Amino acid sequence: MVSVASDSDLVERLRAIGPQRYHDKHPFHQKLVAGVLTEAQVRSWVANRYYYQKMIPRKDAYVLASLPTREHRREWISRVTDHDGDETRPGGTEKWFALGRAVGLTDDYLRSEVGVAPGTRFAVDAYVEFAHHKPWLEAVASSLTELFGPPVMAARVTAIVEKYPWIARGGLAYFEDRFDLAKHDADLALSWVVEAATTREQQDACVAALRFKCDVLWCMLDATALDCGVYR
Repeated sequence: MVSVASDSDLVERLRAIGPQRYHDKHPFHQKLVAGVLTEAQVRSWVANRYYYQKMIPRKDAYVLASLPTREHRREWISRVTDHDGDETRPGGTEKWFALGRAVGLTDDYLRSEVGVAPGTRFAVDAYVEFAHHKPWLEAVASSLTELFGPPVMAARVTAIVEKYPWIARGGLAYFEDRFDLAKHDADLALSWVVEAATTREQQDACVAALRFKCDVLWCMLDATALDCGVYR
């Protein structure tokens, strides 16, 4: 019989995925923070990532519908409004439009999705389907890429400010606002995963779910890099 890992061992397995597989290791992201991308390549990244931003609240709505208790749902629903906004504040998707304008893209262009590479669409849609059809515990575990996000976003903002002066500073609100939100969301999701993953099979499934999400983000950057000529 396979033994169940302790809570600390599970957390260690999950956290170890970031240094191995998070998309800050991708060559495209490294070129972005090194300041060597052209304006057209930065715009391609913004346009491709828009599709992900657009679909995240749909993914979270699927997770919301599968959660086991109202207490879970009351916590998770904030993820939807954080991206979609409400009558009192803009959401993350609207802030992504602001980034688009800061790099020279119109809202209509982003909404048209003509700048979205097929590989990006395929990867993001696969993630949404994962959240739709997998057990809630695995879907929540897949969101734990946010464990690794804040320092990467901080480095990205610093790089953009220093190395892409043509990008309007006001367009970076999405990243700046996500620092605290991502930490809160990751801490909550991690506590749920640790509490609910009580068998080795469940723990392994949670680790696999987080690896899958890292693969989604990696595939998005692969598709972006190919689409805008970084690999040519």
